[in-house]
Formats: sequence, structure tokens, C-alpha cells
Amino acid sequence: MKKIDIRISGFGGQGVVLAGQVLGKAAVYDGKNVVQTQSYGAEARGSAAKSEVLISDDRIGFPIVRRCDILVAMSQEAVEKNVKNLKEDCVLLVDNSVVKKVPKIKARIFKVPATEVAAKTLGEKLYANMIMLGALNKITKIVDENSMKKAIKDAVPEKVINVNMQAYEKGKELIR
Repeated sequence: MKKIDIRISGFGGQGVVLAGQVLGKAAVYDGKNVVQTQSYGAEARGSAAKSEVLISDDRIGFPIVRRCDILVAMSQEAVEKNVKNLKEDCVLLVDNSVVKKVPKIKARIFKVPATEVAAKTLGEKLYANMIMLGALNKITKIVDENSMKKAIKDAVPEKVINVNMQAYEKGKELIR
């Protein structure tokens, strides 16, 4: 790994910021250099939100993702808004419970029904973010499994650690 630019995008309330924070922590636990930033609309819930994570073996000189190696899109708007920022042959991971139109691009595209699975199996749509992290890490092996699990435990309240871990494992199961 030299440097990987990741954008997790969706709308407020989906946990895209938490997903970026967890991924960033896990990479730090792996000994990588990491920058994690986030932005969201004034309303927070329902408006556009994104979390960017830059992971590198070397120092990171510019803390903004210009072109994504990996895009996790949890809304249709996220796909449409960010597809122009993808590098060729990148990884595009979409929540196809919400994203219905995926553009034809040169990318490794993975469709994960995260919101649907979270609602049906865990009782809450809000665990879709951890399902997407599980799928992302299974596909890319971007961070060590133990680092990811430690990061989840460190980032969420104690009373919901188990359900977040279940969601993470479900995400891995959804990737064949």
C-alpha cells in the first residue's frame, strides 16, 4: 500500500461519518498514517454527508480526497455526485437497497443490500454502515480484522457493541 483515498458517502443519519472514523482508527491501529475528515449538510439528518479517509504508509501531504480509489455510496445522490471523482479501476461499493441506478464505469462494482439486511436481521437500518464496512474490508482487506474489531469496540457505546459486530460480520457474509 502506498496511499489509498476512500470516500464514504450518503445522507445524514446513515452513519457515514462513524464508518469513516472506525475505518480510520483501524488503519491507525495497523500502524498506518491516516487523515479522516467529514462533512454534512446543515440539517445533518437527511442531507448529504461524507467521510473521507486517506490511508498511507508514508506521510500524507494533502488531507483531501481528490480522486477515490474506493467509493462507498449509501444513497443514489452519493453515486451521482461522486462518480466523476473515481479513479479508473477503483472499487465502487453501493448499498443497492437504496441505490437503484449504478453507472457503467471502469470499476470493480459491488452491490450490498446493507440497509435492507440491517432492517430485516438487526431491526434497525442504522447498522447498514457497519454492514458496508464488513463488505469493504472483505473485498479490499484494507485493514487487519482485529484492528477493525477493536476500532468498532472503541467507537460505539458499550450497549451496542454486539449488534455493531454482528452487522460487520453480516457485511462480510454478503460478499461471495
